[in-house]
Amino acid sequence: MEVEDFPRIEPASNQKASIYNIGFDELKSVCENWGEPAYRAKQIWEGLYKQYFSEPDMFSTLPKGLRVKLGNTYRFTSLYPEATLLSDDRNTEKTLFRLTDDRAIEAVLMKYDNRRTVCISSQSGCAMGCVFCATGQMGYYRNLTSGEIVEQILYYQRELSSSGEKISNIVIMGMGEPLHNYDATMAAIDRMNDKDGSNIGARRFTISTVGLVPGIRRFTNERRQVNLAISLHAIDDDLRTSMLPINKKYPLSELLSACWAYTETTRRRITFEWALIKGVNDTVEQAHKLGKQLKGHLCHVNIIPLNPTQQYKGSPSTKSTARDFQRILMGYGISCTIRIRRGIDIQAGCGQLAIQHTSTTKV
Repeated sequence: MEVEDFPRIEPASNQKASIYNIGFDELKSVCENWGEPAYRAKQIWEGLYKQYFSEPDMFSTLPKGLRVKLGNTYRFTSLYPEATLLSDDRNTEKTLFRLTDDRAIEAVLMKYDNRRTVCISSQSGCAMGCVFCATGQMGYYRNLTSGEIVEQILYYQRELSSSGEKISNIVIMGMGEPLHNYDATMAAIDRMNDKDGSNIGARRFTISTVGLVPGIRRFTNERRQVNLAISLHAIDDDLRTSMLPINKKYPLSELLSACWAYTETTRRRITFEWALIKGVNDTVEQAHKLGKQLKGHLCHVNIIPLNPTQQYKGSPSTKSTARDFQRILMGYGISCTIRIRRGIDIQAGCGQLAIQHTSTTKV
């Protein structure tokens, strides 16, 4: 494991608006109000999202006066990398970012096979309180803005661009519950999906939710092409509530009803994530219950042997137990894979992102 520390940058006391918080239409209006020709907005937009410029002086096609005005009006950095951890196999990189109000988040870049996947955060902390998740254990601080979500993607895209590579997939599975910050999360996806900007296909995004039913129904009604994953982890209410407190508000009957409405409306496959915990939810009984509930539906199950966290004493199931669980599900005709555990040595795996030291106060 390699550690790279960055100089600490103190948050600015007087904050300008982030340029990454505005969409193209707003940018166009700003340029018009400044008396600039319409094409200037497109030049700025392409500079931000195609050339990945990170400061006004990089926009060499703009006149000096406009560059100065941009710098005086907007902030071009809201995330300050404070430390980076590199896994022993050098294929997983986790970055701690400090935000302008001194709160913090983590994000991850994974390089495996030909894929370059980034796992980004939608909140600083999380209010869902899932017992085996390090982020849930640290509590909730605040939602991220759409610009702060976008900047995580741009940070890694700049890094990859230096070696001629680009991001292939984006999973919003880092810190936070994306549907708890719905508007900002979707605005960030739309911004990166824009055909005149980064043009990252909607199907290259996946959002993961613990089961906020109103958010799932809204997502369904919008008929988005973004992939949807559900953190399921148990198929009876008592067990799931003991693991994911949100199940008390939205029990399995409501959650699965929303999931099947999603697949029927969109005709898109839904993914269920299942953190396999030894002696808790890895039993033959649970596998058969799950198989019976999911049989005949358009879905996939991602089995993830539990990743360790400091405040949860559970342990991952054995490889043979995971294979048995998979075999039972496949017997019901359900597509199922066992996810390879990556980045565990730097606490970059599913459920492991957390800020150990921060000056922020929980909400």
